[in-house]
Amino acid sequence: MLTRRRFVVAAAGLAAAIPLVSACQSSPLPEPTAPPAPGGNATPSAGMNVDEIATKRGLTPEDMKAALMTYTPSGKLDEYIMFSSGGHAGQVRVIGLLSMRLLKTIAVFTPEPWQGYGFGSNESKEVLAGGNIDGEVHWGDTHHPALSETNGQYDGQWLFINDKANARVAVIDLRDFETKQIVKNPLMMSDHGGTFVDPNTTYIAQGTQYATPLGYEYAPLSEYKQKYRGPMTFWKFDRDKGRIDTGASWAIELPPYWQDLSDFGKLASDGIEDGQPPFEAGTTQRAMDYLHVINWKRAEEVAKAGKVDTIKGMKVIRLDTAIKEGLLYLVPEPKSPHGVDVAPKGDFIVVGGKLDPHVTIYSFEKIQQAIKAEQFDRDDFAIPVLPYDKTVEAQVELGLGPLHTQFDDQGYGYTSLFLDSAVARWSLGKPYRDDGWKLEGKLPVQVPCQP
Repeated sequence: MLTRRRFVVAAAGLAAAIPLVSACQSSPLPEPTAPPAPGGNATPSAGMNVDEIATKRGLTPEDMKAALMTYTPSGKLDEYIMFSSGGHAGQVRVIGLLSMRLLKTIAVFTPEPWQGYGFGSNESKEVLAGGNIDGEVHWGDTHHPALSETNGQYDGQWLFINDKANARVAVIDLRDFETKQIVKNPLMMSDHGGTFVDPNTTYIAQGTQYATPLGYEYAPLSEYKQKYRGPMTFWKFDRDKGRIDTGASWAIELPPYWQDLSDFGKLASDGIEDGQPPFEAGTTQRAMDYLHVINWKRAEEVAKAGKVDTIKGMKVIRLDTAIKEGLLYLVPEPKSPHGVDVAPKGDFIVVGGKLDPHVTIYSFEKIQQAIKAEQFDRDDFAIPVLPYDKTVEAQVELGLGPLHTQFDDQGYGYTSLFLDSAVARWSLGKPYRDDGWKLEGKLPVQVPCQP
């Protein structure tokens, strides 16, 4: 499959923007489209030549260039396939790039009558039943698709997607583009920091969004600090069976910070997992929030050694155990962070500060040095907090509302800007580029219509 088409995976919003950067970045932004020629209908006829069609439709040379760069005739395959989250539809969209044709809707959390998913087929009904919560739950809010990896490289075998609204994870087989399994997290009510895989798809990480008492229990807000928690779950994936092994999965208890996105380390940083806690209102009260750094390989050893409690059938490494075993560290980061993404070599961790115009780049090597030197304070839950100035490599000012970052193979990062409605292109520093850590340009993703 990979020999015919390459794969792109993206959540809604940035999904369509990233390919446009590579297609258009080398050229200046086009001038606004010229108005159609005066008089008559603007619809061209079949007998017109290219220049006549352009004139009739009021197209500029830049309009025509953009069309040629993206047009894919019928019968020809797209160079890339993009898997995009469907949001409240509860599904995954398969979109061809550069044509932007909708190739397929993969039914996941919501029945799809046109393809028989959840209707008549016992197999699909059983898949949906795997995600039931005190009765049928046949809707979802898909957010972050993740491709399976081998040695830190996408292999195009499996796709994983989370249900933000109901804290579920689905497994999709890319041999037939069908959902094979849905699992419900027994500890949490919602998730946003999922799904992300380690370099060999041993585990699928799922982070909660809103802190709750573990296992769907009730506690009054007056007991928030004592009883509310934000766990990170590591679902064990059996590649031979193509299924999540719930019995071999485990979680680590985190403080009641409200989580957002996560990412696994790779290559230089293989063995860590990153996540951060923005609560859109609460974090504005503080100058900084916290990047969570978890030594997941060491945590796996602790879980296998039985240093866990079992809650609703899930093995949980308690917070005090995580601190004692050196599994968890915090690093200050700009407030209301959103995306956390690991650079291609695994050496840098990029955080998008939603209420900060910068992306902040952390050095994994510096984080390791700070841990070894025991250079830390502690938060209200006694978790070690590493010094900000000892762990940061650089900051790059991009614009308003940085969210998610993706990387190319030329040493550039591409970050979506929530408020600027643009994608920023910026350069990484050494060892990627000698002249890095600077903004290279922005590409608007919304062009105003002309009267």
